[in-house]
Amino acid sequence: MKDDLLQRIEKLIPQFSKSQKLIAGYILEHYEKAAYMTALKLGNAVNVSESTVVRFAIELGYEGYPQLQRSLQSHIKNRLTSLQRMDVARNRIGDMDPVEVVLTQDIDKIRRTIGDVNREDFSAAVNEIISARRIYIQGAMSSSILARFMHYYLRLILDKVTLIGSVGTSEIYQQMLHIGEGDLLLAMSFPRYASGTIQACRFARDSGAKIIAITDSENSPLTPLADISLYAYSDMVSFVDSLVAPMSLINALIVAVSDRNTESAERNFEKLERLWENNGVYKKDV
Repeated sequence: MKDDLLQRIEKLIPQFSKSQKLIAGYILEHYEKAAYMTALKLGNAVNVSESTVVRFAIELGYEGYPQLQRSLQSHIKNRLTSLQRMDVARNRIGDMDPVEVVLTQDIDKIRRTIGDVNREDFSAAVNEIISARRIYIQGAMSSSILARFMHYYLRLILDKVTLIGSVGTSEIYQQMLHIGEGDLLLAMSFPRYASGTIQACRFARDSGAKIIAITDSENSPLTPLADISLYAYSDMVSFVDSLVAPMSLINALIVAVSDRNTESAERNFEKLERLWENNGVYKKDV
């Protein structure tokens, strides 16, 4: 839901029953904790029944509590500070095995992303990458890792790829000075969304370039600026951003681009293999 969920809850408080007001008050005051509580735990926190919490979610227009919980999680991801993220992670993991918890959650993120990726949009994105005159790739903060990864592999296939460094907005503009019609910006950002990436998208759009956004949902500030948006489920693991699903989506894009440029890719890798061999890039006999 694109409207401000917390503001909506606050506005509806006069219409709620006494029990629902307790739930609403807790969510408004402790949204960072409530977003990761089960209906039973949230009910226990305010001394109401689990079924009352479920009815509260339905009252807000959701099919049930899991839908409200996911909406709240999505809504608050860009609000939490690093300290709040650490506190949420401690409450979520508790005494459980962090290896089991974190890896299981990452598996779930990839599964959810598989179902969320629009295959027509994905195919259109591959076509835009192949046909673009020049490709610019930009991602800031933790998403800069994704941008560097995509740049590293795309430039092995295509000879028109530029990585925009994670620098101040004015320097981003300088690096994108010549972007225009026929060019493509691959922009990636996940909560907490980086202002520099949003500004880069606006600059690219105003310059006549096309934009492919790799982000988390239609609520992302990149979505209304992009010609094509591809969504990968992202979440936080303490102060760390979980980028497993976005990385897998980028892998899929690179593979698809390579498959549609087989001759060019093979020619480039034949040359690279000779260079690597002649310069001892990889250790032999291991």
